[in-house]
Amino acid sequence: MVGDWPSPSDIDILCKKAAGLFIYAATVIKFVASKYHIPTKRLSHILSLPQSTTHEGRSGIDLLYTQVLEQAFCDVDLGEQELYSCFRSVVGVVLLVYNLLPIMALSVLLGGSNISTVLRYLHSVLLFPNDKAEPIQIFHKSFPDFLMDPGRCKDERFFINPSVHHQKTLLSCLNLMKGRLRRNICNLDNYVVLSKVKDISAHREKYIGDALEYACMFWARHLVETPSGSDDAEVHRAIEDFFTTQLLFWIEVLIVRNLLY
Repeated sequence: MVGDWPSPSDIDILCKKAAGLFIYAATVIKFVASKYHIPTKRLSHILSLPQSTTHEGRSGIDLLYTQVLEQAFCDVDLGEQELYSCFRSVVGVVLLVYNLLPIMALSVLLGGSNISTVLRYLHSVLLFPNDKAEPIQIFHKSFPDFLMDPGRCKDERFFINPSVHHQKTLLSCLNLMKGRLRRNICNLDNYVVLSKVKDISAHREKYIGDALEYACMFWARHLVETPSGSDDAEVHRAIEDFFTTQLLFWIEVLIVRNLLY
């Protein structure tokens, strides 16, 4: 930008809002610098927020995250209900996975949901590597802390209920394994000794991939975090189907992954 933008008074206001919190300042910079929006307009949104720094700035960062999320999707061409349902599904997985995943693996795990549409507007709160094979990361722990606390995230459109999304991720894992697991998934020779396969990692990458490998490794941990409730029947059916039809194929993946000996 040219001239005196942002003005010294703007900077003073931002410093007061940040209240010494680096994450506040860093998030504002990434939010204003979004290539999908007009910087001056985005800064004006931040400057208009109430100046509240109670509880070591928690109220300030909560207001900032709320503004970031509200502005992120204001111009997205999706129905409101579909958009925010997609947001919760995508971000819920990003926040709750036990092993970070790249965008393609997340898309496979979620069954081709509008993941790119959601994530492209969240560069101020998530870290996107230049290499698409590298995992997406959370910019700062305060972001999931905010989204998963109903006392802080007052807007139901953005609130991520951990138990709900652990169950959704569990069902995504079970559904992916149902569709992808099969006998001799890596196309190895009969009676082969894994230690003799020189390119076993290449076979895993080609035939299993990050998403299916994640599902095989972590579905049970998502199950542990899934509470009993009205949707038990769907979970029970999916698990019964898994143990009836995919159990041996799942064990094979774990052996190839060196998780069983």
